Amino acid sequence: MATLYEIHPQNPQKRTIEQINDALKRGAVMLYPTDTVYAIGCDLTVKSAVQKVRQIKQISNDKPLTFLCSSLSNIADYAIVTDEAYRTIKKLIPGSYTFVLPATKQVPKLVMSPKRKTTGIRVPDHPVCLAILESLGNPVISTSAHIKEEDEPSALIRKIPQNYDKFQLFDALENLVDIIVDDGADLDYQVSTIIDLSADDPVLVRRGKGWEAIADWDLPEE
Repeated sequence: MATLYEIHPQNPQKRTIEQINDALKRGAVMLYPTDTVYAIGCDLTVKSAVQKVRQIKQISNDKPLTFLCSSLSNIADYAIVTDEAYRTIKKLIPGSYTFVLPATKQVPKLVMSPKRKTTGIRVPDHPVCLAILESLGNPVISTSAHIKEEDEPSALIRKIPQNYDKFQLFDALENLVDIIVDDGADLDYQVSTIIDLSADDPVLVRRGKGWEAIADWDLPEE
């Protein structure tokens, strides 16, 4: 059964953050809140934990995993960022946007797209996420934890019915993850907006939370 950590949403307790990160460094997988949906994640650099995340979500190795970074400079450690991409990202972070970028050698092969050599990266606008990232010193995997009401707990998918509350989500996943982080907030059902910055011109891959803020950019859609 997972260990539950209750944490302040705006001023995360330092001791609690340290306990979470100690577990992540040892290979723990956590269920945690973000500025979009609740996510399942782990330390990007712990291969066994990344594999466990894939098993929980039933994601094959040829599908890339998104991860969270603490800042734009941190993104540059894991992705090739052109001047144009830099300007775009700078306007939108922290926020509910995932950027598809060419991966550097620091991105584990188990995380990136094997064919395109790209990776999805976010800088979340969420105090708890940022506190974990800054203290851990490594990016954190972020894949949606939402499940269907009629599914078995191990059959996870990306969407959740509007009447499915946070505590039902906790109950469904408590035997699959090692840590549950509860910031006291209700569930957010909106996924991130995805922008592909791996080529010369930005492409909108998915409309999600924050889409309205960039609607007048007139980005071509995939």
